[in-house]
This record gives sequence, structure tokens and C-alpha cells, in this order.
Amino acid sequence: MSQFRLNLKIKLEQEQGSRMSCATFNVAVSLNLHGCNKNAVSKSLGFRHHTTFHKFSSLFFETLNLSSTDRSFVRDTPSRAFHSVFKCAAQNSGTSPSVGVDTENNSQRVTVLVIGGGGREHALCYALQRSPSCDTVLCAPGNAGIASSGNAICISDLDVSDGASVISFCQKRGVGLVVVGPEAPLVAGLTNELVKAGIPTFGPSAEAAALEGSKNFMKNLCDKYNIPTAKYKTFTDPSAAKQYIQEQGAPIVIKADGLAAGKGVTVAMTLEEAYKAVDSMLVQGDFGSAGCRVIVEEFLEGEEASFFALVDGENAIPLESAQDHKRVGDGDTGPNTGGMGAYSPAPILTKELQSIVMDSIIIPTVKGMSAEGSKFVGVLYAGLMIEKKSGMPKLIEYNVRFGDPECQVLMVRLESDLVQVLLAACRGELNGVSLKWSPGSAMVVVMASNGYPGSYQKGTVIENLEEAEVVAPGIKIFHAGTAFDSEGRFIATGGRVLGVTAKGNDLEEACDRAYRAVENVNWPGGFYRRDIGWRALPQKQYAKKE
Repeated sequence: MSQFRLNLKIKLEQEQGSRMSCATFNVAVSLNLHGCNKNAVSKSLGFRHHTTFHKFSSLFFETLNLSSTDRSFVRDTPSRAFHSVFKCAAQNSGTSPSVGVDTENNSQRVTVLVIGGGGREHALCYALQRSPSCDTVLCAPGNAGIASSGNAICISDLDVSDGASVISFCQKRGVGLVVVGPEAPLVAGLTNELVKAGIPTFGPSAEAAALEGSKNFMKNLCDKYNIPTAKYKTFTDPSAAKQYIQEQGAPIVIKADGLAAGKGVTVAMTLEEAYKAVDSMLVQGDFGSAGCRVIVEEFLEGEEASFFALVDGENAIPLESAQDHKRVGDGDTGPNTGGMGAYSPAPILTKELQSIVMDSIIIPTVKGMSAEGSKFVGVLYAGLMIEKKSGMPKLIEYNVRFGDPECQVLMVRLESDLVQVLLAACRGELNGVSLKWSPGSAMVVVMASNGYPGSYQKGTVIENLEEAEVVAPGIKIFHAGTAFDSEGRFIATGGRVLGVTAKGNDLEEACDRAYRAVENVNWPGGFYRRDIGWRALPQKQYAKKE
């Protein structure tokens, strides 16, 4: 049986005046045509070429007979994308930039497809790529930053909203695990279709994803299975909602029932603000079908925290603790966002509290969903409030996927083989699985477009990212909303654009490194909070950032 083995080492150098002008390649090819190692023929060849390498890229891919899908980003953005594809093949989480492809061992390694194209998905690609049992990470659609980082091969032309197309792609490419990042395809039932086709998929069914897709569903489950949460009522009539608000008084919380991209929650400090929120959802239809029903909820005073657990349908194992910052402004002021930063571990979530959360919230939810005939397989992300008056956790909301930006700090700390852990969840075999985490802390500071979470300008140029990533050890910049312009420069395409993440021996060091990197990013069109982690750090930490 013939064997083909390729070892590829790449060094890319950037010279002034040329975006990608110098490349050094060392290609070692081993051929064993008779299945006998002693007859193997090896040949190494190296060359240095001071120009862009489109001709070589075409020739090289044609010679290896790689599929056209592998080159989707090469077609879209030739010069930088070729850099991305080769960097992806070469990188392995900071190790020597080399890759070995051995057909004899591929049966033991897994090709993984990540669905999505944000910062969360970039972090997942980063962690999956580091897994010893991972062969290749594909990301659909991905984004320019993911492609450029080399953490995955981006498949920009795969329609992830079409289950049949995703199934066909997985079958053609031999995908052994699909990880669905965003909530929308989960709620739409992508997992249902993939599992039916026999493709291992980490992420809940559409029925189980209702935990996030409908806050009313989640609240009803809490009532039925005695899961601690804030007192609430659900309304479709704005007049009835306002009457209830008047009876309860302010502050009070108004939530759109469905998915609203993290913007469907108003913490109203006055009655007028609460009435306005009701009108925006039920009268003006600002959130479309997601706001056709509203939940009016008791205001809980305390400290928010994020709790994550991997679930296999019957069993759950906790991830490390994390805490994010939802408000847009320093000091937790201004409107809610999808998250402006996060850190891990979160000191407020003591081991004792984590045990309470598992026993009183996570396990009853898992058992309840199973009893309801909708077994949950995936990650349960519990948004918690640690009440000031009691010190006990209450469930604010559930998300059915990794949080963003909490995923970023968790994935840089995870040391376990993520591929094997997620496959164990898909098989219902999490019982007895334990996770290994790096010591110390991690922090992510989100850089967002000016104007976010309101209207913002797209297309602003971002520079100096490579330099920012090396100002200190342990820095990784995850891309949430970037693309390339016609000149190959990064531009912002979303509200939250970058997740500048750093590890440190403690939270203070992680914070210092993250902000050093942020300050080196050249992006006049963006902003960031200057106090991420303020609840867990002494105030002096932020005096130098004023």
C-alpha cells in the first residue's frame, strides 16, 4: 500500500514596502510506494523567492491535488490567504512550525468542523488545533483573522444554514466532529440534521436549545424543577406588562423572549425606562419575532458570574469559572452588550459556590430536560447572579453555547484534549472525565467599533496586530469581526471586533499584559473598557490606565 508523507516548514518574513515579499520554504517529501520503510525515498528542497507567490501556490496545490474547498480563501484573498493556509498547515500552538501528514495514523486523528465566524469560534479553533487527537480544523464561514492566524482552514463558501450542504461537506471531507458555535443554527435544528446523518455533533438539538431560544421556556423549566431564579411574569399585551411593572416598581428587568444577539435585555432603573423597553419590543417591534413576548423580571442585586458545564445528556462536568462585563462603559455603566471583557478564574465563584451551582441549578436542569424528552448535549452556560443579601446563586438566563468573550479566556487555559472531551459528550460518556487547566489567570479585553452597541461604522482599518501580540508573553488576539480590504489590511466588520487575550501567573499580570497589547493596536475607529476585572483587582491596577 502506498504511503505519502509530507513535512512542511515555512518561514514568512515581511519586508518594508512589500506586504508579503519574502518566503522561505523547506519542503521534505517522503515516498514509500511499496509499504516498506527501508525502500523510502526522501528528498528535501528549499528555496527563497522575493515576490508574492501566487504561481507557486497554484502549482503546489495542484501538485498535491488538494480540493478546491481547501483553497476557498486563496481564491477570495490570494496573497494573504495563501499565507493563512500555509500558516495553518504549519502552526501547532506555538510549537515548531512544521506538520506531518501520515496516512497510517490519520484514522486515529479527527477532522473537526467549527460552525461560526466570531471570536468564540476563533477561540474554539485555537483550542481544538492544540488537541493531540485533532488532524485538521475547518471553520465555516470563519473570518479573515481566523484564516490569517492559521488556527483553522476557513471555508467561506459553505452555507451553514443549509443542513444538507453541511452534511454533504462533512461526508466528503471525512469530518469526525462538528462543533456548532453560535446559538442561531442550534435553535434552527442544525444538530438534529447532522446527528440524524450519523455525524458526531457537539451542540444541543433544536428542542433542547429552547433553553436559550425562549426565556419563557427556561423560566417554566425552573418553576417545574425548583431551580432558583428571579421572580417573573410573561406578557404579550403591553398594557398588562406596564400594569405589572407599576405594581412591582423599579428597578426591574425587561427581556425579549427570543434571540436578540445579546441586546434584548433592559435593566430599567425607572418606570419610564421600563415602559419604553416594553413599547420597543411589543409595540414598535424593534426585536422582530424575538420581542413578540416579554419577560418582566425581578431585579436582583449582587454580582454576576458565568458558569459553564459540559453535558452529555445525563451527566455534567463543570468548566473553570469566568466572569464577564456586560455593560459598555467603565464602572459597569451604559447599555448592555454581548460582553466587553472577561477573566478566569472568577474569585467570586468559590469551590463551595460552584458545588452549589452544580447541585441546585445545572444537574436539575440536565435531569429536567431528560425527563421532558429533550436530552441536552452541549455546553450549558448559566448566567448567574450571586445575590448580595443571601450570597446564594440564582439563574438569570441560560445560553446553550460557549459564552463570548468567556470562551476566549477558558480556551487559552484549557490543557485537556478538547476533541476527545467533546466526542465523549457526544457519546454520552462524560461520567468520570476530568479537565486539566493551566494555573494562573487569563483576561480578555474586547475592542469594539466606535458607537457600539448602537450604530457604528464598518470598514475602519486596524493595524499593528502582529506587533501587539508579541509585546509580552502569553498574548493571543482573537478575531470576532474582521475582513481584508482591497489592500490586504484588516478592517472592522462588526460591533465587537477583537478579543485581546492574555495569560499570567495571576490576574494582575494577565491584566497588565492584555492592556499592553490593546494599547499597541492601532485602531482609531475602535474603543475598549479600561477596567476589565475591576471587581477582582485592587483599584491601583487601573490608576495607570486613566
